[in-house]
Amino acid sequence: RLFHITATKFDAVTVNCPPFAESITSGDIVWEKAVGDSVEIDEMVAEIETDKTTIPIPAPSSGVIEELLVEEGATVTPGTPLFKLNSDGASAAPQPAKEEAPAAAAPSSPTEPAPVSTPIPDTLPPPPPVPSAPMASKKVSDVKITPSIAPVSVTGSRSEHRVKMNRMRQRISQRLKDSQNTAAMLTTFNEVDMTNIMALRNKHKDAFLKKHGVKLSFMSAFIKASAYGLTDQPVVNAVIDDASNEIIYRDYVDISIAVSTEKGLVVPVLRNCENMNFLEIEQEMTSLAQKARENKLTVEDMDGGTFTISNGGVFGSMFGTPIINPPQSAILGMHAILDRPVAINGEVKIRPMMYIALTYDHRLIDGREAVTFLRKIKAGVEDPSIYLLGM
Repeated sequence: RLFHITATKFDAVTVNCPPFAESITSGDIVWEKAVGDSVEIDEMVAEIETDKTTIPIPAPSSGVIEELLVEEGATVTPGTPLFKLNSDGASAAPQPAKEEAPAAAAPSSPTEPAPVSTPIPDTLPPPPPVPSAPMASKKVSDVKITPSIAPVSVTGSRSEHRVKMNRMRQRISQRLKDSQNTAAMLTTFNEVDMTNIMALRNKHKDAFLKKHGVKLSFMSAFIKASAYGLTDQPVVNAVIDDASNEIIYRDYVDISIAVSTEKGLVVPVLRNCENMNFLEIEQEMTSLAQKARENKLTVEDMDGGTFTISNGGVFGSMFGTPIINPPQSAILGMHAILDRPVAINGEVKIRPMMYIALTYDHRLIDGREAVTFLRKIKAGVEDPSIYLLGM
């Protein structure tokens, strides 16, 4: 386990902050346990939020938290003492009080006497006589209108509260703004007819899941089509080295997949996508998604990447312009699949369509390369056989 332990008397240990990745120097601590809480071995005691990832701090052994040595939200560095754990405290932990016996049930109310029936008389009293004189009436002008009650003004809460921005969100904000300030961003659009790829997925998804244990999604088609397009248009996969005024062309395709989490946007990387098939892409995405759900993504999982795909369609987005993920030069935005009327061979038909957007750095990529690349993605998703045949 990646933590340092200092032994003290009475079997108490001091747990220190573990070492970070090379590019991380500090982080903010978030406590999951309080003083007096009992913990089991490897149970989460705290998390350290850095600008790239979250580092868990597990308990090195079973015991009771004796003292927290840093405050919530404090900035810590590797080797900082974090908390003291008393391994003998588990036996001294207070036992829950026994539940008191339930109070005796209240005595039931005495039985009420049965109601006495009253006999119906044989003769009924005569009805009242109908008056012969007409009833007095009032003029409409004499009727007074009662004023309505004034509406009650109802106001809700006007309070507000502040929450400290975590390290990851601060880093995301800085990088996105730096991207806008550095790159000459331009966005081009196209649309994809999803009919064929949806039919392919519906035909094979059950057998694919049964044989391989992973689901067949549309993301693998877009990732493979993007790798095909990046190989065909290598300038989209390149980057400007501002220090030397050189263009760095990559001979590999590492695609970052933007994933939204509770703590911010993370971009795990699928490496060498140009050599992967649909199955290998789905397996790698499933592995990274599992690590993201368990908050186990490392800096190495998110480091690098030559191109990014952001799928806003999972949230229902129909149209949008993504922001480049620096130091990359382009990003693909996917959107929701909606049935729309389109012209097919001179006829209007309803087809499942998706808008796609490519934001690129116009300092490096010209419109011809950007549009050609986006059309390659469109062609590769609509008919995957074109890159299988090397077309």
